[in-house]
Amino acid sequence: MEVLRPQLIKIGGRVYRKNPIQEQTYQHEEEDDDYYQGLVECAEEPCETYEVVQTPQGFRCTVKAPSLLYNLICLDTSNYYGFQKIALDGQNIYTRRPKHIVGKRGDTRKKLEVETKTSISIPKPGQEGEIVITGQHRSGVVSARTRIDVLLLTFRRKQPFTHFLAFFLNEAEVQERFLKFQEEVLEKCSMDHGVDSSIFQNPKKLHLTIGMLVLLSEQEIQQTCEMLQQCKEEFIDDISGGKPLEVEMSGIEYMNDDPGMVDVLYAKVHMKDGSNRLQELVDRVLERFQASGLIVKEWNSVKLHATVMNTLFRKDPNAEGRYNLYTADGKYIFKERESFDGRNILKAFHLYSQRIPGKPV
Repeated sequence: MEVLRPQLIKIGGRVYRKNPIQEQTYQHEEEDDDYYQGLVECAEEPCETYEVVQTPQGFRCTVKAPSLLYNLICLDTSNYYGFQKIALDGQNIYTRRPKHIVGKRGDTRKKLEVETKTSISIPKPGQEGEIVITGQHRSGVVSARTRIDVLLLTFRRKQPFTHFLAFFLNEAEVQERFLKFQEEVLEKCSMDHGVDSSIFQNPKKLHLTIGMLVLLSEQEIQQTCEMLQQCKEEFIDDISGGKPLEVEMSGIEYMNDDPGMVDVLYAKVHMKDGSNRLQELVDRVLERFQASGLIVKEWNSVKLHATVMNTLFRKDPNAEGRYNLYTADGKYIFKERESFDGRNILKAFHLYSQRIPGKPV
């Protein structure tokens, strides 16, 4: 962990520091509660931006969240060591069982209720609804709400990505040139370690990624669509001038530090006219989605690139980006990958260039 740059969690206009917690193998449910209790204790100061309603009995506040974040809802209810198996696109993945607010035997909720002097009502498994917080003191209700938001946000970050924002770069001409590039790489560099046809991007899926999302309900998907439309109306049309943007893939580069051990090789993308309009556009879209909480803020700017080779594709042709998953025995994992030697590819194809016809944004 970078001591001077700790992970931050933004909630309701306030920024909280997430205390470092050593990752361990979780083989017993009892450890789950300790992990999340530590996060609850991070949210010490109440946030005054919440809507708290005064009632004859005291004060009341509600929390809206996808039911997956606090109910045991899954397509396959087989459980392994405190993890639930979810069938997603025909594949089994494991996520920490969503008990973060209730906790084992309700301990987490009871602890919150005792410390904040509130009563917390959570929908039963299988039911949609709101978390309702009630109490005699407004400060206690707000404190409980802040702590619950921390729990929900933490659990969301543990989920695998479900969607991503991107511009597709799969025009027919581009696909043809990419297949030619693949053919020449395999012809000249197939003897290099790790280089084979399985790690090339599907030409039909060539794209420029803006950001990865975790959308856990139809409401969040609809919210994303509406936000994209708002972006178009508020600034995309102004930046593009209402005309298609013509971009170019020019030059190849690799993600890590060692060209002899490469996991991702990408083509650099820029505007054909040399302007900064594409970068400005994608950065403003990213900023809007980060502010909404639909994209976790990890970067301040989008790295304009189109992935052409990725070692994740070796075992999973549909792999895209980072995997936020847990194994059945509770270990936090990234997708296993075998790096390839990209030195000869970089020497032979560093001037690789492909113009992409403009399309309306």
